[in-house]
Amino acid sequence: MQLYNQPITNFGRAYVIAELGSNHNGDMTLARKLIDQAKQAGCDCVKFQSWTKDTIFAKQVYQENHFLSDDYRNRKDHTLESIVEEFSISERELLEMRDYCRQIGIHFASTPFAKREVDFLVNDLEADFIKVASMDLNNYPFLDYLARTGRTIMLSTGLSTLDEIERAVTTIENAGNRKIIILHCVSIYPPDDHLVHLRNMDMLRDNYPDYPVGFSDHTLGTLVPIAAIARGAAVIEKHFTLDKNMFGWDHKVSATVDEMAVITEAARRLPTVLGDYRRRLSEADRKKIPAFRRSLVAARPIKAGTIITRDDLDCKRPGTGFPPETMPFVAGRPAKRDIAYDKVLDGDDV
Repeated sequence: MQLYNQPITNFGRAYVIAELGSNHNGDMTLARKLIDQAKQAGCDCVKFQSWTKDTIFAKQVYQENHFLSDDYRNRKDHTLESIVEEFSISERELLEMRDYCRQIGIHFASTPFAKREVDFLVNDLEADFIKVASMDLNNYPFLDYLARTGRTIMLSTGLSTLDEIERAVTTIENAGNRKIIILHCVSIYPPDDHLVHLRNMDMLRDNYPDYPVGFSDHTLGTLVPIAAIARGAAVIEKHFTLDKNMFGWDHKVSATVDEMAVITEAARRLPTVLGDYRRRLSEADRKKIPAFRRSLVAARPIKAGTIITRDDLDCKRPGTGFPPETMPFVAGRPAKRDIAYDKVLDGDDV
């Protein structure tokens, strides 16, 4: 499988997505800075979220005004509805951001929440894949609609049982689409360590061997996404910010530029570091052997004709003479000539 011509495979180079979400705070100047910094940090892709106040919440939610963090509850100038309006991104702005991504050389993606947003993402933005938020994993009619676009479906599995994941995957497959990437996800911002369960990636690979498995991360810092890469994640998605203290929904659980650079370096290097299951020596290893291994040496001067004992022998570098495992065979044999202290023994000595 490929995204924008980049291979997506388990235990390969992880495809790193900087999840901008609403961290642009509705400000396209800030959005461009986020894109620039994601590119500088080495990310493969930036991802937006294509929602409006009418496609993400019903009126009841706005009336109840929950979903607000303490940051917002403490401010009298904001309601949930006003924040959603402020932080949403228009179709025109999404086109501008897509074009800017192309200009600087980073991939563009978005998560749609309604059919119109799907159509715009596919037909106008020409996105290579569609990211499905965890909240929509059990929205099977919507998954069917997404699948029929023919785009790769990247499926977050937060909040979901294995039965629900199975039904979601089957729904996509039954629509004729087998281009699926499954992301292990915990939809808690941030989750405690004991709730992360990275071994779920192994379980998902076992249950869906035909599909790449990745990790959509909501933990703090870099440790967990790096561990996911080491565990073979094909994709890493991580919220991204310029400042964790910025006013907005997800900044506190987002990676900074420096943190994201650490993650992208891990994505580049760890597949090579992990290497092969098979044990084998490289040519570089073999060249090191003579200098690094030990040989039998005389622990004291030995006269010609003397029967050599183990007390007469020691093992030191270099490894160009008799190897240490030959000591039982050398001990008990006569010296063919005088052997000086510390001499590396060879076939002319014994």
